[in-house]
Amino acid sequence: MARSIGKDHDCGENVADSSTTSRRAQMPTDFQDQAKAGAEKMNEAGQKIAEQGSTIGAKIIDQVETNTREAFAAMRAATQAKDITEVMRIQSDYMRDQGNRAMTQAREVGELIMQFGKDAVTPFKQ
Repeated sequence: MARSIGKDHDCGENVADSSTTSRRAQMPTDFQDQAKAGAEKMNEAGQKIAEQGSTIGAKIIDQVETNTREAFAAMRAATQAKDITEVMRIQSDYMRDQGNRAMTQAREVGELIMQFGKDAVTPFKQ
């Protein structure tokens, strides 16, 4: 009877070993799947970063172009002014308008950057 218990005990160990071995065999596959999913998410985030970077760059170029055009318009107007009072008014108007433009432009770029950050982390939240 002792021998029978030993055999049963051995069978139990084999079942446990088989289960453990099966789980161990599955671990590399799970790890590979997780690594692949992580790499796909990184790739997706990288693509969004590149797209958003281009969008932000284009927005900044548009803003610089607008600012330059407005500066030249103010200089042209100043060269055609009749007296120093008109030059001062033109300069004052330009500075006020440029300040407003700068605030608007900073807000626009800030919003793009915030969206950029949200889009970059979205793949990792899924």
